[in-house]
Amino acid sequence: MFRISQFIRELDRPTAIAPHRNPPGPVVIWNLIRRCNLTCKHCYSISADKDFPGELSTADVFRVMDDLKAFRVPVLILSGGEPLLRPDIYEIGRRAKEMGFYVGLSSNGTLIDEHNIGAIADTGFDYVGVSLDGIGATHDKFRRLDGAFAASMTGIRLCRARGIKVGVRYTMTEDNAHDLPALLRLVEDEGIDKFYFSHLNYAGRGNKHRADDARHQTTRDAMDLLFETCLDLHRRGIDKDFVTGNNDSDGVYLLHWVERRFPEYAEHIRGKLVQWGGNASGVNVANIDNLGVVHPDTMWWHVPLGNVRERPFSEIWSDLSNPLMAGLKRHPRLLSGRCGACRHLDICNGSSRVRAQQITGDPWAEDPGCYLSDDEIGVEAGAVPGARVVTTPFVPLRRSA
Repeated sequence: MFRISQFIRELDRPTAIAPHRNPPGPVVIWNLIRRCNLTCKHCYSISADKDFPGELSTADVFRVMDDLKAFRVPVLILSGGEPLLRPDIYEIGRRAKEMGFYVGLSSNGTLIDEHNIGAIADTGFDYVGVSLDGIGATHDKFRRLDGAFAASMTGIRLCRARGIKVGVRYTMTEDNAHDLPALLRLVEDEGIDKFYFSHLNYAGRGNKHRADDARHQTTRDAMDLLFETCLDLHRRGIDKDFVTGNNDSDGVYLLHWVERRFPEYAEHIRGKLVQWGGNASGVNVANIDNLGVVHPDTMWWHVPLGNVRERPFSEIWSDLSNPLMAGLKRHPRLLSGRCGACRHLDICNGSSRVRAQQITGDPWAEDPGCYLSDDEIGVEAGAVPGARVVTTPFVPLRRSA
């Protein structure tokens, strides 16, 4: 996860650069249920509106939570499917809060209504994230349900009215990139606290529809717009969090943006980016699925590490016998192609390894989602055998009025 806002704030209020340090335990994204009332095009869990047998019971969840707490896990993100379809979601959320976890609820928002908003508020979730992949019909087509956008907006507004911190999650493809400016306006107009921009990763239905992935120029345009919007809101005194996920090349692209816009801060920002350290799959981010299977993150559902019914999460996460986990935890990672030759590997850490694995079968190959040019990563064109050549020009995307 790349926190744009933190680096934008550094332009006005620089803080000391410290060595890179991992938190005591990973953030755990927990898919408590696979059932969902939507069948979204990019769903990594391939959820559907049906029951999936073998899911963890309430007692199972509580037992695992005890182990996670002892392992110093700081954050639980309760997800699905649609977690609000799980009858014990409020009981689970309350217990997690009582144990001292930071607890987020990851929902599609369509089931948040006047009947359950009181229970959601009373549970005390620190954050509720709602998916919006466009405006109106664009979102509905992405989510494959007419009226989904209106229902999600109702859920967002109910959360805002109860004082719950709420954010919007957006996954960009070529099919919905045109709605990004309008979504950013909506975030400001509706007083939404956070905007999470997700690059498409090749997992589940996202892998099936990877031909829809945004072109590199589309991605560059989107990043320019995000950086400029974040800076504009910050300097107008409007406090919001802008975050991206699933492509840690964003950190390197921000460095080049700073070099163009604020060259006097480039050295400082590079130091802060190295302190951040890039992709954290298998290190600072973990996933437990609805059956109790542990994965390096949510996009690695095709790689099981163990099951919490059979071994404690703490034991599974510390086990380096799996070569993927051993490679993900290695720093720096041993990569090939453009990623291996990149002079900014200490910033992005090779980004997500899922796309490389899905495309080539090799998780350590260059990331096909890297949208940076050879010049931007310090690689001479044609110097890396078998590597693709990226020569994308800079064309900024203007925020529409």
